[in-house]
Amino acid sequence: MAKAAAPEVHDRARPGHHAVFGHADAKKPSLLKIGGTFSVKRQTGFGTIALFCFVLLYLPIATLVVYSFNAGPSIAVWEGFSWRWYVAAWNNAQIVEASTRSFIIASCAAVISTIAATMAGLATTRTRPYRGLNFIYGFINQPLMVPEIVTGIALLIFFAMIKVWTGYTGLGYLIIAHTAFCIPFAYLPIRARLENMDLTLERAAADLYATPWMTFRRVTLPLMWPGIIAGLMLAFVISLDDVVITELVKSGGQDTLPTYMLGQLRRVVTPEINAISSVFLLISIVIVTLFFFLNRRQA
Repeated sequence: MAKAAAPEVHDRARPGHHAVFGHADAKKPSLLKIGGTFSVKRQTGFGTIALFCFVLLYLPIATLVVYSFNAGPSIAVWEGFSWRWYVAAWNNAQIVEASTRSFIIASCAAVISTIAATMAGLATTRTRPYRGLNFIYGFINQPLMVPEIVTGIALLIFFAMIKVWTGYTGLGYLIIAHTAFCIPFAYLPIRARLENMDLTLERAAADLYATPWMTFRRVTLPLMWPGIIAGLMLAFVISLDDVVITELVKSGGQDTLPTYMLGQLRRVVTPEINAISSVFLLISIVIVTLFFFLNRRQA
């Protein structure tokens, strides 16, 4: 019995149906290309929006720096170039005292918070996963998620009770407060460094009968040192620039440089404030640049 002839398959589809084997849509541009990548830079208007954002962010900062060299007392009318306000700020005893206090608090808070963050990083990365580890991550990073005003009011109430009980009103409260909210900032780069480290060297040291302390001192610590330095600098900058918590926790006569500048803005504003802000900006740029190069070295 003869087999029925197989129906012919035509390239042209019937009306109302899409072509299956044909090439009717071959010349139509495809919206999704296999292996293609999406680039934001190629989107219409991206360059204009980016330029607008950069101008909006950096033009006020550039104006502040330029008018810090103004010869006159106005912060809006240019009267010539002069170092007058930098010299005035350098010779201002209140500014020198507030700056010294700021650097003492920031240095102490950065060192203490970095030590605590290093121990926390080791405890959360050099151990087997256990129940509650995610809770510990959230607990360490809590100051990043809680509004700073809430943290400041909580510390204000807590330290007020301690001041009543002990009678102590020194800088210790500011150092403790700054340390508390700087720990997560120091913890993030340290933990990132530990998680990206190769464990082969540490395991090799253990195989060679090195004690845990010797392994940490000779192997782990040198490898994680860039992360520690990065966390230290980040904590220092955060502490140096803080206003809200410092304003709520400080006692009388304990103005830091940011709170001193805030107080001056409520009175007469002169280019001296611009000069102080420019110096602060320079310090922040130097520290952030070092932080960037350390992170590149880690990568």
